[in-house]
Amino acid sequence: MTTVFFTSLPHRSVLKLSGTDRVRFLQGLVTADIASLTAGAAAWAACLTPQGRWQYDFFVIVHPHEPCLLLECAAIQAEDLRNFLYRFRLRANVDIEPSSLSVHVAWNRTTWENSTPLCQEEQIPPVLTAYCTDENTLYVPDPRLKEAGWRLINAPSALLSKISLTSFSEYEEHRLTLGLTDGVQDCEQGRTLAAEANMDILNGISFTKGCYMGQEITARLHYRHLLKQRLIPVMGTADLPPTNTPIFCHGVEVGRLRSTSKQRGLAFLKLEALDHPLTCDNQILTAHPPAWMKNAPPPHL
Repeated sequence: MTTVFFTSLPHRSVLKLSGTDRVRFLQGLVTADIASLTAGAAAWAACLTPQGRWQYDFFVIVHPHEPCLLLECAAIQAEDLRNFLYRFRLRANVDIEPSSLSVHVAWNRTTWENSTPLCQEEQIPPVLTAYCTDENTLYVPDPRLKEAGWRLINAPSALLSKISLTSFSEYEEHRLTLGLTDGVQDCEQGRTLAAEANMDILNGISFTKGCYMGQEITARLHYRHLLKQRLIPVMGTADLPPTNTPIFCHGVEVGRLRSTSKQRGLAFLKLEALDHPLTCDNQILTAHPPAWMKNAPPPHL
Protein backbone atom coordinates (compact mmCIF):
# COMPACT_ATOMS: atom_id res chain seq x y z
CA MET A 1 0.00 0.00 0.00
CA THR A 2 1.40 3.40 -1.01
CA THR A 3 2.22 5.72 1.86
CA VAL A 4 0.58 9.14 1.70
CA PHE A 5 2.55 12.03 3.16
CA PHE A 6 0.58 14.97 4.48
CA THR A 7 1.84 18.37 5.63
CA SER A 8 0.29 21.60 6.82
CA LEU A 9 1.38 24.76 5.01
CA PRO A 10 0.72 27.54 7.54
CA HIS A 11 2.78 29.96 5.45
CA ARG A 12 0.08 29.80 2.73
CA SER A 13 -3.21 31.76 2.64
CA VAL A 14 -6.33 31.72 0.48
CA LEU A 15 -8.01 34.73 -1.11
CA LYS A 16 -11.52 34.42 -2.51
CA LEU A 17 -12.15 36.16 -5.84
CA SER A 18 -15.87 36.47 -6.61
CA GLY A 19 -18.12 38.46 -8.92
CA THR A 20 -19.46 37.91 -12.41
CA ASP A 21 -16.30 39.28 -14.08
CA ARG A 22 -13.86 37.22 -11.98
CA VAL A 23 -12.53 35.00 -14.80
CA ARG A 24 -12.22 37.76 -17.39
CA PHE A 25 -10.62 40.05 -14.82
CA LEU A 26 -7.93 37.58 -13.75
CA GLN A 27 -7.35 36.29 -17.29
CA GLY A 28 -5.97 39.67 -18.34
CA LEU A 29 -3.54 39.92 -15.43
CA VAL A 30 -1.83 36.54 -14.99
CA THR A 31 0.44 34.22 -16.96
CA ALA A 32 -1.83 31.13 -16.93
CA ASP A 33 -4.97 30.50 -18.96
CA ILE A 34 -7.69 30.89 -16.34
CA ALA A 35 -10.53 30.87 -18.87
CA SER A 36 -9.79 27.25 -19.82
CA LEU A 37 -10.08 25.91 -16.27
CA THR A 38 -13.01 23.66 -15.42
CA ALA A 39 -14.75 23.35 -12.04
CA GLY A 40 -12.44 21.83 -9.43
CA ALA A 41 -9.30 22.38 -11.53
CA ALA A 42 -6.25 24.45 -10.65
CA ALA A 43 -3.59 26.48 -12.45
CA TRP A 44 -0.26 27.88 -11.33
CA ALA A 45 -0.08 31.54 -12.27
CA ALA A 46 1.95 34.69 -11.68
CA CYS A 47 1.49 38.43 -11.83
CA LEU A 48 4.44 40.08 -13.58
CA THR A 49 5.72 43.60 -14.01
CA PRO A 50 5.39 45.18 -17.47
CA GLN A 51 9.03 44.10 -17.94
CA GLY A 52 8.10 40.44 -17.35
CA ARG A 53 9.52 40.24 -13.83
CA TRP A 54 7.95 38.18 -11.05
CA GLN A 55 5.78 39.92 -8.46
CA TYR A 56 3.44 37.24 -7.07
CA ASP A 57 2.69 33.61 -7.87
CA PHE A 58 -0.21 31.53 -6.64
CA PHE A 59 -2.52 28.62 -7.42
CA VAL A 60 -5.91 29.48 -8.91
CA ILE A 61 -8.63 26.94 -8.07
CA VAL A 62 -12.10 27.04 -9.62
CA HIS A 63 -14.47 26.31 -6.76
CA PRO A 64 -16.80 23.51 -7.88
CA HIS A 65 -19.68 24.51 -5.58
CA GLU A 66 -19.45 28.30 -5.28
CA PRO A 67 -19.20 31.03 -7.95
CA CYS A 68 -15.66 32.05 -7.05
CA LEU A 69 -11.97 31.47 -7.65
CA LEU A 70 -9.64 30.61 -4.77
CA LEU A 71 -6.16 32.10 -4.91
CA GLU A 72 -3.77 30.07 -2.78
CA CYS A 73 -0.77 32.33 -2.19
CA ALA A 74 2.06 33.06 0.22
CA ALA A 75 0.56 34.41 3.45
CA ILE A 76 3.22 37.10 3.65
CA GLN A 77 2.09 38.43 0.25
CA ALA A 78 -1.68 37.94 0.58
CA GLU A 79 -2.61 41.51 1.51
CA ASP A 80 -0.21 43.02 -1.05
CA LEU A 81 -1.59 40.72 -3.74
CA ARG A 82 -5.15 41.71 -2.84
CA ASN A 83 -4.26 45.42 -3.05
CA PHE A 84 -2.40 44.86 -6.34
CA LEU A 85 -5.42 43.16 -7.93
CA TYR A 86 -7.79 45.85 -6.66
CA ARG A 87 -5.76 48.47 -8.55
CA PHE A 88 -6.98 46.93 -11.82
CA ARG A 89 -10.60 46.36 -10.84
CA LEU A 90 -11.92 49.63 -12.33
CA ARG A 91 -15.57 48.86 -13.20
CA ALA A 92 -15.20 45.07 -13.24
CA ASN A 93 -17.71 43.20 -11.08
CA VAL A 94 -15.21 41.48 -8.79
CA ASP A 95 -14.56 41.27 -5.09
CA ILE A 96 -11.39 39.99 -3.40
CA GLU A 97 -11.59 38.93 0.21
CA PRO A 98 -9.26 37.08 2.60
CA SER A 99 -10.45 33.78 4.01
CA SER A 100 -9.65 31.55 6.97
CA LEU A 101 -9.27 28.43 4.78
CA SER A 102 -6.30 26.23 5.66
CA VAL A 103 -3.81 24.83 3.16
CA HIS A 104 -2.25 21.35 3.23
CA VAL A 105 -0.34 19.28 0.71
CA ALA A 106 -0.42 15.49 0.25
CA TRP A 107 1.88 13.36 -1.89
CA ASN A 108 2.98 9.81 -2.54
CA ARG A 109 6.60 8.77 -2.39
CA THR A 110 7.38 8.26 -6.07
CA THR A 111 10.51 8.06 -8.17
CA TRP A 112 11.56 11.69 -8.20
CA GLU A 113 14.31 11.18 -10.75
CA ASN A 114 11.74 10.11 -13.37
CA SER A 115 9.31 12.96 -12.72
CA THR A 116 7.59 14.43 -15.75
CA PRO A 117 5.32 17.44 -16.35
CA LEU A 118 1.72 16.78 -15.39
CA CYS A 119 -0.04 15.12 -18.33
CA GLN A 120 -2.64 13.08 -16.47
CA GLU A 121 -3.81 12.97 -12.88
CA GLU A 122 -2.02 10.54 -10.62
CA GLN A 123 -4.41 8.14 -8.91
CA ILE A 124 -6.04 9.90 -5.98
CA PRO A 125 -5.24 8.25 -2.63
CA PRO A 126 -8.35 6.58 -1.15
CA VAL A 127 -7.78 8.41 2.14
CA LEU A 128 -8.54 11.71 0.39
CA THR A 129 -11.70 10.52 -1.31
CA ALA A 130 -12.87 8.85 1.92
CA TYR A 131 -12.47 11.81 4.25
CA CYS A 132 -12.69 14.89 2.00
CA THR A 133 -16.42 14.57 1.37
CA ASP A 134 -17.54 18.00 2.59
CA GLU A 135 -18.19 20.40 -0.31
CA ASN A 136 -16.16 23.05 1.53
CA THR A 137 -13.08 20.81 1.31
CA LEU A 138 -11.21 20.87 -1.99
CA TYR A 139 -8.30 18.76 -3.21
CA VAL A 140 -6.74 19.32 -6.62
CA PRO A 141 -3.66 17.82 -8.27
CA ASP A 142 -0.71 20.18 -8.23
CA PRO A 143 -0.80 21.62 -11.78
CA ARG A 144 2.99 21.82 -12.04
CA LEU A 145 4.07 18.19 -11.68
CA LYS A 146 2.16 15.03 -10.88
CA GLU A 147 4.77 13.89 -8.34
CA ALA A 148 4.15 17.11 -6.40
CA GLY A 149 0.87 15.60 -5.19
CA TRP A 150 -2.33 17.42 -4.24
CA ARG A 151 -3.18 20.80 -2.79
CA LEU A 152 -5.87 20.60 -0.08
CA ILE A 153 -7.99 23.56 0.91
CA ASN A 154 -9.86 23.40 4.22
CA ALA A 155 -8.89 19.80 5.07
CA PRO A 156 -11.50 18.24 7.41
CA SER A 157 -10.74 17.32 11.01
CA ALA A 158 -11.56 13.67 10.22
CA LEU A 159 -8.66 13.57 7.76
CA LEU A 160 -6.33 15.44 10.09
CA SER A 161 -6.97 12.88 12.82
CA LYS A 162 -6.53 9.97 10.41
CA ILE A 163 -3.15 10.93 8.91
CA SER A 164 -0.06 11.80 10.91
CA LEU A 165 1.36 15.09 9.75
CA THR A 166 4.76 14.88 8.12
CA SER A 167 7.32 17.44 9.23
CA PHE A 168 7.62 20.59 7.14
CA SER A 169 11.33 19.83 6.62
CA GLU A 170 10.38 16.59 4.87
CA TYR A 171 8.02 18.50 2.59
CA GLU A 172 10.84 20.93 1.83
CA GLU A 173 13.09 17.98 0.89
CA HIS A 174 10.31 16.72 -1.40
CA ARG A 175 9.90 20.14 -3.01
CA LEU A 176 13.58 20.83 -3.45
CA THR A 177 14.29 17.39 -4.91
CA LEU A 178 11.56 17.91 -7.49
CA GLY A 179 12.91 21.39 -8.23
CA LEU A 180 9.68 23.27 -7.45
CA THR A 181 9.95 26.95 -6.62
CA ASP A 182 8.43 28.57 -3.57
CA GLY A 183 7.98 32.06 -4.94
CA VAL A 184 8.76 34.21 -1.91
CA GLN A 185 11.76 32.06 -0.99
CA ASP A 186 13.20 31.62 -4.45
CA CYS A 187 12.18 34.62 -6.57
CA GLU A 188 13.20 38.25 -6.19
CA GLN A 189 10.28 40.61 -6.60
CA GLY A 190 10.74 42.85 -9.61
CA ARG A 191 13.87 40.99 -10.76
CA THR A 192 13.24 37.29 -11.45
CA LEU A 193 11.87 36.35 -14.87
CA ALA A 194 8.96 33.90 -14.86
CA ALA A 195 10.85 31.45 -17.09
CA GLU A 196 13.88 31.58 -14.80
CA ALA A 197 11.60 30.07 -12.14
CA ASN A 198 10.65 27.39 -14.71
CA MET A 199 7.07 28.57 -15.06
CA ASP A 200 7.31 28.04 -18.82
CA ILE A 201 8.08 24.32 -18.37
CA LEU A 202 5.79 23.62 -15.42
CA ASN A 203 2.49 24.82 -16.89
CA GLY A 204 2.65 28.28 -15.33
CA ILE A 205 2.68 30.26 -18.59
CA SER A 206 0.29 30.07 -21.53
CA PHE A 207 1.75 31.17 -24.85
CA THR A 208 -1.63 31.05 -26.60
CA LYS A 209 -4.06 32.84 -24.25
CA GLY A 210 -3.39 36.41 -25.40
CA CYS A 211 -2.23 39.50 -23.57
CA TYR A 212 -1.38 39.92 -19.90
CA MET A 213 1.01 42.20 -18.07
CA GLY A 214 4.59 41.27 -19.02
CA GLN A 215 3.45 39.00 -21.88
CA GLU A 216 5.57 40.65 -24.58
CA ILE A 217 8.90 40.16 -22.78
CA THR A 218 7.96 36.63 -21.66
CA ALA A 219 7.05 35.58 -25.20
CA ARG A 220 10.20 37.14 -26.69
CA LEU A 221 12.44 35.19 -24.29
CA HIS A 222 10.60 32.00 -25.15
CA TYR A 223 10.58 32.27 -28.92
CA ARG A 224 14.04 33.80 -29.36
CA HIS A 225 15.79 31.36 -26.99
CA LEU A 226 17.20 34.22 -24.88
CA LEU A 227 17.00 32.70 -21.38
CA LYS A 228 20.42 32.52 -19.72
CA GLN A 229 19.69 31.00 -16.29
CA ARG A 230 17.18 28.80 -14.50
CA LEU A 231 16.31 27.69 -10.98
CA ILE A 232 18.10 24.34 -10.64
CA PRO A 233 18.15 21.74 -7.81
CA VAL A 234 21.62 21.46 -6.28
CA MET A 235 23.34 19.25 -3.70
CA GLY A 236 26.23 20.19 -1.44
CA THR A 237 28.74 18.09 0.47
CA ALA A 238 27.54 19.63 3.77
CA ASP A 239 24.67 21.81 4.96
CA LEU A 240 24.29 24.61 2.45
CA PRO A 241 24.98 28.26 3.36
CA PRO A 242 22.30 31.00 3.46
CA THR A 243 20.17 32.29 0.61
CA ASN A 244 21.96 34.50 -1.93
CA THR A 245 25.39 32.95 -1.31
CA PRO A 246 27.27 33.16 -4.64
CA ILE A 247 28.17 30.06 -6.65
CA PHE A 248 31.41 29.92 -8.63
CA CYS A 249 32.75 28.00 -11.61
CA HIS A 250 36.52 28.27 -12.17
CA GLY A 251 36.55 31.39 -10.01
CA VAL A 252 33.75 33.15 -11.91
CA GLU A 253 30.34 33.73 -10.30
CA VAL A 254 27.69 31.76 -12.21
CA GLY A 255 24.74 31.80 -9.83
CA ARG A 256 23.22 32.31 -6.40
CA LEU A 257 21.64 29.99 -3.85
CA ARG A 258 17.97 30.39 -3.07
CA SER A 259 15.99 28.16 -0.66
CA THR A 260 17.85 25.33 1.10
CA SER A 261 17.25 22.43 3.48
CA LYS A 262 20.36 20.74 4.82
CA GLN A 263 22.38 19.61 1.77
CA ARG A 264 19.61 20.24 -0.76
CA GLY A 265 18.74 23.52 -2.34
CA LEU A 266 17.65 25.48 -5.37
CA ALA A 267 19.93 27.92 -7.12
CA PHE A 268 19.73 30.29 -10.04
CA LEU A 269 22.50 29.00 -12.31
CA LYS A 270 23.71 30.04 -15.72
CA LEU A 271 22.80 27.26 -18.12
CA GLU A 272 26.28 27.19 -19.63
CA ALA A 273 27.75 26.23 -16.23
CA LEU A 274 25.60 23.17 -15.45
CA ASP A 275 28.13 20.61 -16.69
CA HIS A 276 31.12 22.24 -15.02
CA PRO A 277 32.51 21.97 -11.44
CA LEU A 278 30.78 24.31 -9.01
CA THR A 279 31.73 25.60 -5.58
CA CYS A 280 29.75 27.50 -2.97
CA ASP A 281 31.17 28.78 0.30
CA ASN A 282 34.26 26.56 -0.15
CA GLN A 283 32.27 23.35 -0.68
CA ILE A 284 31.63 21.37 -3.84
CA LEU A 285 28.18 21.88 -5.30
CA THR A 286 26.54 19.59 -7.85
CA ALA A 287 23.66 20.61 -10.13
CA HIS A 288 20.87 18.04 -10.55
CA PRO A 289 18.52 19.17 -13.33
CA PRO A 290 15.45 16.90 -13.02
CA ALA A 291 14.14 14.82 -15.91
CA TRP A 292 11.24 17.19 -16.58
CA MET A 293 13.77 19.94 -17.20
CA LYS A 294 16.29 17.94 -19.24
CA ASN A 295 13.55 16.51 -21.44
CA ALA A 296 11.80 19.83 -22.08
CA PRO A 297 11.63 20.85 -25.75
CA PRO A 298 13.64 23.80 -27.12
CA PRO A 299 14.17 26.57 -26.19
CA HIS A 300 14.46 24.96 -22.75
CA LEU A 301 17.23 22.72 -21.46
